[in-house]
Amino acid sequence: MSSQKLVISPAPHVHGSNDTRRMMADVLIALAPALVVSCLAHGWRALLVVAFSVVCCVVFEWAVQKFLLRGPLTIGNLSAVVTGVLLAFNLPANIPLGLVAIGCAVAIVVAKMTYGGLGKNLFNPALVGRVFLLIAFPVAMTSFPEIVGAVSGATPLAMAKEALKAGVPVSEVMQSVDLGDMSLGMKNGSLGEISVVALLVGFVWLLVRRVISWHIPVVVLGTMALFSTIMWGVNPDAYMSPLFHLLSGGAVLGAVFMATDYVTSPMTTKGMVIYAVGIGFITMLIRLWGPYPEGMSFAILIMNSVVPLIDKYVRPKRFGVVKSKK
Repeated sequence: MSSQKLVISPAPHVHGSNDTRRMMADVLIALAPALVVSCLAHGWRALLVVAFSVVCCVVFEWAVQKFLLRGPLTIGNLSAVVTGVLLAFNLPANIPLGLVAIGCAVAIVVAKMTYGGLGKNLFNPALVGRVFLLIAFPVAMTSFPEIVGAVSGATPLAMAKEALKAGVPVSEVMQSVDLGDMSLGMKNGSLGEISVVALLVGFVWLLVRRVISWHIPVVVLGTMALFSTIMWGVNPDAYMSPLFHLLSGGAVLGAVFMATDYVTSPMTTKGMVIYAVGIGFITMLIRLWGPYPEGMSFAILIMNSVVPLIDKYVRPKRFGVVKSKK
């Protein structure tokens, strides 16, 4: 009998001709349409924030591996580049570059490399960096520059929440909101939130390339739509429509590109559905009754912490095993 040991590597587990670098490259290609729209809306500043974020993430990961972990360098797998782009997509275009560097340090050093690097982190690194900046520097993280076709100020989600809190009817709030513009890229927000259409183009690319499955994005957005439909039906003068919630904030960005992270999401289809329902539900709780207008980042991080339990209790039946009858 052979004495060889079976070695199991951490996630992401790669099948067929795919490898980590190829999958990360596909994610970057999927993010390209949204980056183009952001650059059209904000000019060179958007490209500067993204490029600076990428450079910082790569440098921090290289430095930690070179001088602290003293292990093999993995920056060539493009995971640090993806983290840099996703972090930048969760930031305003006018954020000071010093804060971008701080967010990158938290994302890479604290949220990723502290756990041992790619495949071992419990939480999505880009979201950890984003939430840290939001809590530590709320003014910088909620001040957005003027874009073409819009005025500077609050995002549609923040504007609607404040108006409804003040007792303004939904019908009046909707007079200052154009759902068509929100879809195409004419709304204030973080770099990656501007165009839902561009993000959906990236979603289709990821599906075609089989980088992700449809389960998590569709269930997250479906849960949000169901929750908001119920509340809107109960009181249409106090709650925004489901379409508004799906087009505003980071709903699509989070559902497609953040919640589907291989490392921090469940391994089984049933687990993915449970995980996605939790994200959609918590997002709507925070949006409607929480202190922040947006809840997607917090919801994903909360559900990231539950993934080990989901994977433990939602397991596929082992081949050849018959459940004993009591």
